[in-house]
Amino acid sequence: MATITRRALLVTPALLAAGSKLTAQGSVSAGPASSNAAASTKLSAAFPTHDPDLVREVVGVSHGNIARLKELVDRQPALARASWDWGFGDWESALGAASHVGNREIAEYLLSKGARPSIFSATMLGQLDVVKAFVAASPGIQQVRGPHSISLLRHARAGGAPARPVLDYLTAVGAADPAPPQAPLTPEQVASIAGAYAVEGGGLEPIVIASGSNGQLSFAQAGRSRILRHKGSLEFSPAGADNVRIAFEVRPESVALAVHDPDVVLRAKKAVEQ
Repeated sequence: MATITRRALLVTPALLAAGSKLTAQGSVSAGPASSNAAASTKLSAAFPTHDPDLVREVVGVSHGNIARLKELVDRQPALARASWDWGFGDWESALGAASHVGNREIAEYLLSKGARPSIFSATMLGQLDVVKAFVAASPGIQQVRGPHSISLLRHARAGGAPARPVLDYLTAVGAADPAPPQAPLTPEQVASIAGAYAVEGGGLEPIVIASGSNGQLSFAQAGRSRILRHKGSLEFSPAGADNVRIAFEVRPESVALAVHDPDVVLRAKKAVEQ
């Protein structure tokens, strides 16, 4: 049974009396909801944090679906500042999504709704003075990679003709297109670690290490997939998460993987093919 304190009994009438004032200030009222309020909106378990599914959708459609984005953000403008972790700390904002694909219309719309500009959005939009100011204030910042490890120079290329002056400037400055480390893999190594892995302890869906047509490996689980970049000795980092290590141990009798972030957070063993 819930316990009601004397303090709560004293405070509650005061809050009820002030209901109309609270409503006028945008706070919750103890009175009935107005006909215009979205009282029927289903709250997520994360309330008052925004619904994670909604945040993910906003960032996802910011890559190219302006119509759906406007439906969501016009209703809840704070979503213009939404960010999503696609896995292992590969954070991407809605504006970051529009910036790396070169979608000027979406980027300008998000900025008009309160999205926070960055050197990546300024680069794609061709804002040369802004980019120069960033580099002058923080020398070397042009080396920082954006979501999914996409370089600043690639953002400039995505911006097309309007961003050409920025592209030329970054090319002259140098070091604006650092390539993530990628050690070679033999077909035998790829074959040895590709497959499904059962997570130790249970409770999580299996991990699938898959090889694409170009030999590029990916880490997939529960419908989410991340590209893996080989650092050497069968140790990988997911795209956009250079500090995470996924290490494989191949033995004659078994193959196992461990995810380090930085400590071991997960172990899994490859299923035996029947």
